[in-house]
Amino acid sequence: MGALFRPLIQARTWKQTLHLILDLPLGIAWFTFIVTGFSLGLGLIPLMFLGVAVAFATMQFVRVVSAIERARAGALLDAEIANPFVPLSDIDGRWQRLKAVLTDAALWKGVVYCIVMLPIGIFTFTMAITLWSIAFGGITFPFWGWNDNWVGDDGGPSGWGRAGILAGSFAVGVLFLIITPWAVRGLAAMCRGLIRGLLGADPNAQLRQRVSQLEVSKSASLDVAMAERTRIERDLHDGVQPRLVVAAMDLGLARERIESGGDTAEVSALIDRAQGETKQAIAELRELVRGIQPAVLTDRGLDAALSSLAARCPVPVTVHVNLDERPPAQVESAAYFIVAEALNNVAKHSEARHARVSVGRDDRTLRVEISDDGVGGARVEPGGGLSGLGDRVRAIEGEIRIASPVGGPTTILAELPCGS
Repeated sequence: MGALFRPLIQARTWKQTLHLILDLPLGIAWFTFIVTGFSLGLGLIPLMFLGVAVAFATMQFVRVVSAIERARAGALLDAEIANPFVPLSDIDGRWQRLKAVLTDAALWKGVVYCIVMLPIGIFTFTMAITLWSIAFGGITFPFWGWNDNWVGDDGGPSGWGRAGILAGSFAVGVLFLIITPWAVRGLAAMCRGLIRGLLGADPNAQLRQRVSQLEVSKSASLDVAMAERTRIERDLHDGVQPRLVVAAMDLGLARERIESGGDTAEVSALIDRAQGETKQAIAELRELVRGIQPAVLTDRGLDAALSSLAARCPVPVTVHVNLDERPPAQVESAAYFIVAEALNNVAKHSEARHARVSVGRDDRTLRVEISDDGVGGARVEPGGGLSGLGDRVRAIEGEIRIASPVGGPTTILAELPCGS
């Protein structure tokens, strides 16, 4: 018996019931706004731009409706539904945005949802209220049905007849207490499917977008790897290699002087110079290795590594790291080099008096923000430092936003996925 009534005490049942009850008032609101908006837009067609503006605003309201309904489905139906809309900020040009809105299939499906929500809301609201009313009315009827208010003028049944009616009502109430939660779940499944079908992202489109993201990530990873290899080759060729060649030549000359009985002071000077070149080569190799993966990052984490970067930057830098746990090594390394490259750009180009680095974790995303009070005007150019930042972020499927108006300030925000 306990299993039959268990759905009654489950939060899911009551959340879904609340969703069904809200369908009617929200359905009336969405239907009214959409019909009014399009009617007004069509009526203002003679005033060309005003009519288009009203229609555009009405279409944009569908985005708001979609966001509300997806959030409602997530909170009350336990359904995670992806946003199907492309942000307008990603589209350049006023006419291109207008065209994107008018040809966006997701927006038109949202319009359909706003229209059909009224009849569906009437149905789901009526079903939920009726079923629960019968259930609770039936089981409570024996407690208030003994009075004479519910009988007709002829006096109605009395005695055992009235007792039978009360017992039957109670039985019907119990029956409906058992079946109503399952009916509610069926209606909720219908609403969930409707929201997912009309307000959710197309699975095929999501798959295509994912493939596109992986292609971009792969390309960015290759670009980063190529840039790193080129940098290492250049540093070895221009720094370490010449010093080692000079050290080898000095040691060779010193050996010849010793074998020929040459001046001891000259031999000592050659050895000292070879030793100096070797020390310099070791120092440059240490810097080169630090550029590949700094030991402080591996040993002590992002906070210590970024503080080390800030200490070496000629511009004063404030570092704030708020992490409960270390992110994955790949993400941690990417965040380090993003800050390193950003601070390098600050030191070279910004004319800033102060910079700030902030790192925090928000749900499944590591947020890295670098800002300065410099002259601004930074632009992403092929082969430039900001282009390298973008490649590093895209290599791990992250996102980067750069705001650098002329006159400053400059802010770089990188969002790196780091799992749950």
